[in-house]
Amino acid sequence: MREELRAMLEKNGFEVIGEAGNGLEAIESYTNLKPDIVTMDITMPEMSGVDAVREIKKNNPNANIVMISAMGQEYLVKEAILNGANGFIIKPFKEEHLIKTLGKMYNLL
Repeated sequence: MREELRAMLEKNGFEVIGEAGNGLEAIESYTNLKPDIVTMDITMPEMSGVDAVREIKKNNPNANIVMISAMGQEYLVKEAILNGANGFIIKPFKEEHLIKTLGKMYNLL
């Protein structure tokens, strides 16, 4: 999934400056790289996306985080938003929807 996401983003002019395989790596990557926008799966090993959002936002309240979740995970999406996620995308998603959602985030920066 990460490889597909990266390819879609780069094809549409986004610069991908880092990747993480789990929630702990996501926090570390954010701390080191400070990206404009983070896309993060809601379910990850080591630490969930919800917990990672909470940790990132605790130290970086202006972080822009878009969660990616599977159908049927609405309760996790709600929890992520309550913990600071700025938006979400439901899998499976179309490339156009991803780019439109992230484009809106860039317009808010």
